[in-house]
Amino acid sequence: MAFQLKENRKETENKTIRFPINLIERIDKTLENQNVTFSSFVIQACEYALENMDSSKEEP
Repeated sequence: MAFQLKENRKETENKTIRFPINLIERIDKTLENQNVTFSSFVIQACEYALENMDSSKEEP
């Protein structure tokens, strides 16, 4: 399934995270003219990654 942007969610907690500048620029460009915040995009991207990880690999 393709990644689809959703509108902002509510219940949150603050975390500090560092992003490479070029990644921030790419995300900002993607979000132009979208009704999605940077934080919402990061949350959705993380959820998508977790849901679509290859879980068949055993962890050590």
